[in-house]
Amino acid sequence: MNRIDQKFQALAERGRKALVPYVTAGHPHPDATVDILHAAVEAGADLLELGMPFSDVMADGPVIQNACAKALQHGTDLDAVLDMVRQFRTGDAETPVILMGYTNPIERRGAERFAAEAAAAGVDALLVVDCPADEAEALKAELAGHGLHQIFLVAPTTTERRLQRMAQLAGGFVYYVSIKGVTGAASLDVSTLAPAVKRIRAAAALPVAIGFGIREPEQAAAVARAADAVVIGSALVERLDSCTSVADAVAETRGYLAAVRSALDAVGADRQAVANA
Repeated sequence: MNRIDQKFQALAERGRKALVPYVTAGHPHPDATVDILHAAVEAGADLLELGMPFSDVMADGPVIQNACAKALQHGTDLDAVLDMVRQFRTGDAETPVILMGYTNPIERRGAERFAAEAAAAGVDALLVVDCPADEAEALKAELAGHGLHQIFLVAPTTTERRLQRMAQLAGGFVYYVSIKGVTGAASLDVSTLAPAVKRIRAAAALPVAIGFGIREPEQAAAVARAADAVVIGSALVERLDSCTSVADAVAETRGYLAAVRSALDAVGADRQAVANA
């Protein structure tokens, strides 16, 4: 069983909401990435999203654009990203790792080779921002052949036809983009989330994660009331950008994510209290 399936099964049994931080590989410096990943887990992260730096991150806002640019300046290519996963796995064999990125680097390497190398490194899933379900069948087949899930994005504007197609191919969880726009936007309206999650659940029997626009622990808690998982991306990357040492990056990761984790756990405790009443 894929680590993601195992993780969500264990979380459901405990009534725990998943915390899924995103970091860009090689940012703020390549030497810090593996330590940041471990620090995230120590702070309460349940799954990890590792961004593959790319020069044309069209779905991302200025924060992650900047992080990708710095990572590329440091020479963080796909080989370096996979090596970071291998290093992480020497100290953590259980936490799921999702690679997030764009089609171009995967096509340049070849989907079959990419899937094989990612699986061998210890990757559990791939989220390709510019590969919608309508165009994903071949890549999905290569990933599945190596035990990897393909994670798909669902937006407020996703049509019913595309949602149904995504449901046929998706594995692991469904990632709901909570706002219209790029990563890091601030216009999150939590009142729209429950109906959107209900629609996704009707199509796909998978956990639902929500990301984009979540910055504060209180926001994360509100989102968790509707979803199975909360993705924190730009808010963490922005904090890491000012770190000048590995120690600073580790401390920033631990402190910020621990606060988010505490807020999510409070949601779980509230639900358990209601269930026991």
